[in-house]
Amino acid sequence: MSAEFDTLSATALRSMVARREVSPVELTRRALDRAIATQPTLNAFFVILEEEAMAAARVAEDAVMKGAPLGLIHGLPFSAKDLMAVKGVPYASGSRAMADTIAEVDAPAVERAKAQGGILIGKTTTSEFGCKPIGDSPLTGITRNPWNLAMTPGGSSAGAAASVAAGITPFALGTDGGGSIRIPCAFSGLSGLKGQFGRVPVWPTSATPTLAHVGPLARSMADAALLFSAVAGHDRRDPFSVAGPVPDVMGAALASVAGMRVAYSPTFGYARPTPEVVAATDRAAQTFEALGCHVEVVDAVFDTDPADLWTAEFYAGVGTRLRDVLENRRELLDPAVADILMPALGQEMKSYYASVFARYALREKMRLFFERYDLLISPVLPVSALEAGRNLPEGLEDRNLVSWVFYTYPFNLTGHPAGAVCAGLSPQGMPIGLQIVGRSYCEDDVVRAAAAFERAQPPGYNRPPAGA
Repeated sequence: MSAEFDTLSATALRSMVARREVSPVELTRRALDRAIATQPTLNAFFVILEEEAMAAARVAEDAVMKGAPLGLIHGLPFSAKDLMAVKGVPYASGSRAMADTIAEVDAPAVERAKAQGGILIGKTTTSEFGCKPIGDSPLTGITRNPWNLAMTPGGSSAGAAASVAAGITPFALGTDGGGSIRIPCAFSGLSGLKGQFGRVPVWPTSATPTLAHVGPLARSMADAALLFSAVAGHDRRDPFSVAGPVPDVMGAALASVAGMRVAYSPTFGYARPTPEVVAATDRAAQTFEALGCHVEVVDAVFDTDPADLWTAEFYAGVGTRLRDVLENRRELLDPAVADILMPALGQEMKSYYASVFARYALREKMRLFFERYDLLISPVLPVSALEAGRNLPEGLEDRNLVSWVFYTYPFNLTGHPAGAVCAGLSPQGMPIGLQIVGRSYCEDDVVRAAAAFERAQPPGYNRPPAGA
C-alpha cells in the first residue's frame, strides 16, 4: 500500500472499502505496523490489540467480499483512549494505581464503533485520570507530538491525537472533561468534536460524571462527523444520555455558513493568549466574514473566569474516586495530580453547593448569549506549543494544571457542543487551534462552521512534517 493511505480521509477510505479498492485487512495491518513502529518515538499507545484487530479485520473483509450490508465505518481502524472501557483489556485510566484493572464491558462508544464495522487497534495514552491537558503519566511515560517530538501533543487524549496526526488511524475516540479532545486537537493540528453533554453516552460511570464527554478526533471535521455519527445516540445505561434525535452532522459538513451569526472573543474577558494565537484566530474570524457570516467581536463572554467552578467539580470527583490511593498509596500517583486533588477533597458542603448553583447561573448566561448568536469562536489554547514533560507554559505558572487552558472548560460546565479545528500555523511551524461553540444540541452548526472553515484553507495545511 502507498504511503498516501496515511493521509487519505476516513470518508474516502470508507468508500474505497465498499468498492473493494482497499482491504480492511490491509488497512488494519498498516495501522498496526505504524503503531508499533512509532511507539519508541511517539508512545501513543497504552495497549496494542494486534491479534484482536486482525481477527476483526478478516471478519470485516469477509463481509465486503460477500456483499453483506456494511456499517458506517466498515473496515476502518480506530483507537480508544484508556479512560474508556474495552472488554477484556486493561483499563488503567493512565494510573499505576489502576494498572491491574481489566474492563468487563465495552464502553457504549466502543461497542457502537465496532458494531458499525470499525476495527479497534488499541488503547491510547492519557494523563492520569485525565487530570492534565498534556501527554504524560507515571504509567505510560511521555507521549510526543508528531509535529515536533520535543513538544506535547496535548491531553488528556494525548495518544489519540498523536496517533491520528501521525497517520496511524484516520480517527480516534477520546474523552473531554475540561477540553481533553479540543486541547490535543489544537496542539496536533486536528479536528475534534465534543458534542452536547450526554449526546455520546458515557458508561461505566466516569469519575467526573457531570462533565465527561466522549467524542472523535480526526484529520478533518467531516471525518470527525463520520465517527460521531457512528457512536452518538441515547443509551439507558447513562442517566444523562440525550434521548432526542442526533443531528445530521455528516450532511452539515457539506453545508454553507452564509448568514450565520458569529461572536468572536479572543480572551473571553480573562484569558492571556500570545500574540501569535490572537493573530491566527483574528484571521479565522476574517475567514468567516468572507464566507458570508455576520461576525461580531465580543470582548468579555463571561463575568469572571469559571475555573474555580470547574475545579470544584472535576478534581473533587477524581479525588473521591482515588481517596484510598491518595491517603494510603500516594507514591503511585503523579505528584502534580496528587497535589491538586487533596484540596478539592477538602471542600465543605456549603462551598461545594455554592459552586453548583453558580454553575447553573453560568448555563443560563450562555443560554441567553446564544439567543443573539449561532456560534462563538475563540482560541482553543493561549499558546501554540508546550514542551513535552512540562505542566504549565512559561508565563502562566500562576495557574493550576488545567486553568491555564482558559478557553475549553467553560463548555464542560455548560454542556454546549464545541469543536476544534486548526486555525493555521505559528511562526515556529506549530498548529494553532480554533474553538467553535454552538447553541445547545446544535452539533450540526459546529460541524457546518468547522468544515466550511477547513474548505477555505490550502490543502494539507494541517499535516505535520513527514518522518514522525
